[in-house]
Amino acid sequence: MTLQYDTAEDLAAFTDSLILTRATRHEDWDTLGFQAKAGDQFRRAQIRYVGSGATGDHENDRRTIASQGFTFSNMLLPPGAEGPEHTHHDAEEAFFVLEGEVEVGVHRDGEVVKRTLGYRDMIVVPAGVPRSLKNNGDTDALFCVIIGARKPQVPTYPATSAMHGVTRD
Repeated sequence: MTLQYDTAEDLAAFTDSLILTRATRHEDWDTLGFQAKAGDQFRRAQIRYVGSGATGDHENDRRTIASQGFTFSNMLLPPGAEGPEHTHHDAEEAFFVLEGEVEVGVHRDGEVVKRTLGYRDMIVVPAGVPRSLKNNGDTDALFCVIIGARKPQVPTYPATSAMHGVTRD
């Protein structure tokens, strides 16, 4: 793709279209709201920047930049909140903690290994590996979520997940 700019104003407008500021973001408590059917502990907010993540259809969200190869959002996890066990079969997923602490569980064959991540800690979960999250602290946890696909497949929830059988309607 070759980009041409006739004027400095064209280049300036293009540059501005690449910038997403905190002031233009909002906490979307609804995109994962269906998961609260399994319990209030699954209520959390997504703050989108690039793409729409894997669980929502936010292609028309004009506050985001369209994804070319990955999604990037922040997740706000209140104290006691959980991200249920699920699997992204088509893409790796990375978490980078900005505030608070997040307990990450990696699952296999009914076993789970948990680790607590804090400020500037990161975990990268390969495609096909089930994982879960929980905020065991007494303050909000805020972390970056990067999924390595332009539009990830909707994740699956195994029988061991609290989301197993929960519908989006």
